[in-house]
Amino acid sequence: MAKPPRKFFTLCLFVLAAVMLSPASAHELEIHGSNTVGATLAPMLVSGYLQQLGDDNPSSRPTGEENEQILSANAGGRNLSVLVAAHGSSTGFRTLASGRAGIWASSRPVKPSEADQVRAQADLTALESEHVIAIDGLAILVHPSNPINQLSIDTIGQIFAGEIRNWSELGGSNRAITLYARDDRSGTWDTFKSLVLGKKYPLDPSAMRYESNDQLSDDVSRDPGGIGFSGLASVRNSKLLAVSDGNAPALKPNQLTVASEDYPLSRRLFMYTMGDRTPELAAQLIEFALGTNGQALVAESGFISQNPIAVKPDFDASVPLTFRRLTENYQRLTVNFRFAEGRTKLDNKAQRDLMRVKHYLEAQGRSAEDLLLIGFADTQSHELRAQMISELRALSVRKALNEAGLPRVAYTGYGHYMPVGGTGNQRNGRVEVWIKDR
Repeated sequence: MAKPPRKFFTLCLFVLAAVMLSPASAHELEIHGSNTVGATLAPMLVSGYLQQLGDDNPSSRPTGEENEQILSANAGGRNLSVLVAAHGSSTGFRTLASGRAGIWASSRPVKPSEADQVRAQADLTALESEHVIAIDGLAILVHPSNPINQLSIDTIGQIFAGEIRNWSELGGSNRAITLYARDDRSGTWDTFKSLVLGKKYPLDPSAMRYESNDQLSDDVSRDPGGIGFSGLASVRNSKLLAVSDGNAPALKPNQLTVASEDYPLSRRLFMYTMGDRTPELAAQLIEFALGTNGQALVAESGFISQNPIAVKPDFDASVPLTFRRLTENYQRLTVNFRFAEGRTKLDNKAQRDLMRVKHYLEAQGRSAEDLLLIGFADTQSHELRAQMISELRALSVRKALNEAGLPRVAYTGYGHYMPVGGTGNQRNGRVEVWIKDR
């Protein structure tokens, strides 16, 4: 009989080790991962959910380990406890993969290499596993006295690579620049590295590294030469800069620019579960977090809720007159539909947003005929092609809304005009949602 291949024994040892090293949890649910999510947001969501279930207010106590807490409540005579451990996004994946965590909190999308490791158990990129619980803006922070108000992504990269070392090089004071950055285990760091540094800029070794967003921001606010980055909920006493990408206008993160993901450093905050292997308590908590009440807690925590609201945008001089006329009798909803693959397949967040738009209309006593979808495309070889792509995108959202019970939604395309990112940035391919003024 032929011997099994060596890879077979290696796999068996890996599985056996994972089982032996995965301790039986003393808690009904464990949430591991991002400090951005776990510091405030995850505990608020857990507390809100337990309060909905329980007979009394949930309690919270530390575990003795930094950035960890246990939330518990009595529900129907049963004591439920949930551990929230916030040590970085990558730590959350490892505990989810080992079976210890029921939920992985992450401030970045799952990496292909991570998804591949657990593909036999679950598809972490599928709708039933990937849950966008909030939108965040990666905030670029400086001291309140700093006269600089905006920077391009490329300039920020040069600063953090040490290529620009004095604020006077940017029109500021003659003062050395001090760098503040999140640590390597942080999803905030992964996002900054991906969106700002890329492969072009290595982080200067002089940068001070932090596990906590709040501590980083506090230290920047005390250093006139400082610059750092954090989640939007951790701006605190620091000054927030506007950020530009390519030929798009500089934007400050706010309710509209972040919720719509137009802000160049906007990002999604995730909770990942193992598909149909998700524990019941974890699945119920996720549904609460994604619902109207959970998203209200997201807003209360300082992040950006996915519950749509209507906003009258402040147009700058770059907005064409034709677009002003198109939207003059409308307000914009704080939701953009974006696409997973190609030009017309809605991503996981967009699938949820279909129902959010429907529920918004129902709550406001409005109809589908009050909506206008405006599609946009990235720069194309010629204007007609961009126009066709933008209209196809809007049409695909119209069809999806029709299937969700919202028929006859008006739509149009606006080609490759009004980009929100540099040429080739997939954020330019979007569908905005506008609603008629009352």
